Amino acid sequence: MRKPIMAGNWKMYKNPAETTAFFEKFRPLVANAEHCEILICPPYLDIAAAVAAAQGTRISIGAQDLYWAKEGAFTGEVSGPMIKSAGCSHVLIGHSERRQYFEETNETVLRRTVAALEAGLTPVVCVGERLQDREAGETEAVLSLQFRAGIALLSPEQFARIVIAYEPVWAIGTGKTATPEIAADAHRVLRSQVRGRYGEAAADAVRILYGGSVKPDNVRSLMAQPEIDGALVGGASLDANSFANIVNF
Repeated sequence: MRKPIMAGNWKMYKNPAETTAFFEKFRPLVANAEHCEILICPPYLDIAAAVAAAQGTRISIGAQDLYWAKEGAFTGEVSGPMIKSAGCSHVLIGHSERRQYFEETNETVLRRTVAALEAGLTPVVCVGERLQDREAGETEAVLSLQFRAGIALLSPEQFARIVIAYEPVWAIGTGKTATPEIAADAHRVLRSQVRGRYGEAAADAVRILYGGSVKPDNVRSLMAQPEIDGALVGGASLDANSFANIVNF
């Protein structure tokens, strides 16, 4: 049985004081949430506040990105060992906004994933198609390519330590949500890719999250799909009550 992960991606919102205030409200609301893992990925500058505020709870903290070098003359970048030493357990990789605005490619997704694993972090590797891909009937082709070029070059041992997040780009921050059936179909495509590359046991074990305008009013119908193993939540994770309602689906 795959344990769901309910993950919040705060993107470029909140300062350390706001982070502390969020956790003061959020912690008691999810204190009994043993049915899932809870992950929050704040901006880099809020990680210390988030780690301190989550201490003694089951809430994990992750970063939103990392650079593949361990150290060096890479101004503005943050490495896996730095993220790990700050108290994080997870890191998002290949989010659609990184692909869209910062020239992330399937190849750099792979490099970052390997670097995260080497640092002892759990990578949450994001894949998803654009609106034009879906309208052209190319969703499966796009997801398959992103899997083959960005994930499938991992060894079986490496693959066993990652989480996948399906986030259709057309549903990120747009208010549009893939129907539970559309999301489940995409998850089946990804699980089929895993089965072909890593085998039946790996396909049964890997957790695939759905991301794309997840809210308290649609999370139950999404999570009712057996193929969906959790959510990667953007805007709705910024409010403690809203995200607690999603966690407690």
